[in-house]
Amino acid sequence: MVKQKKAAEVAPPPAEKLTAKEDRHFVTALARGLSVLSCFSSGEKMLGNLDIAKRCKLPKSTVSRLTYTLTKLGYLVYVEETGKYRLGTSTLALGSAMLARLDVRDLARPLMQELADFSKAMVSLGSRDRLSMIYVGNARSSAALTLSLDIGSRIPIATTAMGRAYLAMVPEREREDIMERVRELDEVAWPAIRGGIERSLQEYRETGAVSSFGEWQSDVNAIAVPLRPGGGLPPMAINCGGPAFTLSKEFLLGEVRPRLIVLVKQLETSLGLRG
Repeated sequence: MVKQKKAAEVAPPPAEKLTAKEDRHFVTALARGLSVLSCFSSGEKMLGNLDIAKRCKLPKSTVSRLTYTLTKLGYLVYVEETGKYRLGTSTLALGSAMLARLDVRDLARPLMQELADFSKAMVSLGSRDRLSMIYVGNARSSAALTLSLDIGSRIPIATTAMGRAYLAMVPEREREDIMERVRELDEVAWPAIRGGIERSLQEYRETGAVSSFGEWQSDVNAIAVPLRPGGGLPPMAINCGGPAFTLSKEFLLGEVRPRLIVLVKQLETSLGLRG
């Protein structure tokens, strides 16, 4: 399987940009607590206070108080053998409540599986969380080589096909806000990232789909189409991706892209969003 990037590389940005001084409605302590929970991913199930402090860019003393409180509330569990924390059942309950609302997953699953079998790749449904896209649905082919990304995995919004498909759909103001936050994270890499996003926006206007060939990981190719699920749910995106040596650019553009566009149209029709 193609190895996914370390969790630290796609960890959520710290919740420090907006403070109570700038917005009287913003609760910094709550934002910090949620940022701690967001540090955990399917790739690394246990983290220590020092790990969390580095990812959230918070003092270790602050993180210690946050993890203590989250443990008391059941959102984290302290594992004495390792001296680290894992997600608790209260977090699972929140995730289950959210996923239960996603009827779109049930409708999308057979369509996604059909495309996965055709492409011998992985087809995934994702939604945004700050500067990441989170997988909420997956369909894999029986091929031996697919991406090692499961439900709950995070991928960056700015360099992946799924993330760029999301950016292509949302209003310009939201897109500009996201792009500014990406720029602040890495100003050195920003010109190349911005160029990739701008190319993707043009690609979406011309073809109805967005691609990323080796721009997130050098050995991964993918294509994606945005999805508007309706029903009060935020915009989403569906991608098809896999190892570059088994999933060529030509195959994705020529064979997968038209099928993925049809898949999304069928799904939106089933959701009552198309006539």
